[in-house]
Amino acid sequence: MSGAAEAKVDRRNRPGTKASEYFKWPEESFEEMDSTLAVQQHIQQLIRKDYTAIDEILKAPESQDEGVWKYEHLRQFCMELNGIAVKLQAECLPESCTQMTATDQWIFLCAAHKTPKECPAIDYTRHTLDGAACLLNSNKYFPSRVSIKESSVAKLGSVCRRVYRIFSHAYFHHRNLFDEFENETFLCRRFTEFVMRYNLMSKEILIVPILEGSAGLNYAVESEA
Repeated sequence: MSGAAEAKVDRRNRPGTKASEYFKWPEESFEEMDSTLAVQQHIQQLIRKDYTAIDEILKAPESQDEGVWKYEHLRQFCMELNGIAVKLQAECLPESCTQMTATDQWIFLCAAHKTPKECPAIDYTRHTLDGAACLLNSNKYFPSRVSIKESSVAKLGSVCRRVYRIFSHAYFHHRNLFDEFENETFLCRRFTEFVMRYNLMSKEILIVPILEGSAGLNYAVESEA
């Protein structure tokens, strides 16, 4: 066997791989990632390395296009949010959570319908994640993973506002579930840092007091569906 063949690392979880062996391959530097999916691979590698190292995960490599960086992070957030959506199905029932709410002052309309309307919280969660996936995978708006038009990047803020409501509903209405998931992922903390760092949401509507010193955030009504 040649030295080149011996040095090659197969970064793939093959059928039959034990759970304890998932992703157990050597780390690869971002510069060595020769793929159109390099940014996604880099972000996922950092999360697997230490999901609590939020600053390192959110820090873009030098010369990395900011639009692509924000886009790939939002894709990753939506993929991980499916985890909390699955957990919510056990207790966020249409009969008990008839509306998508955060505090008692907030009722969100679901934009998945021709005319935005109220949905049970679990349906709103599913519809929102489905809608985000459709937009982020749209060849019309995001035909490339290495270059994104400014007009398409501008759509990311709206996606952030909608998916954030999943966090806020879970926090205010399913706190034990939220805490369990957050302790395992730091996902809401990372998301909050992300949208603040890149000005994708206004501070006033980040109502989950997840960051140190954020408990005093003012509640505000968000008018956009």
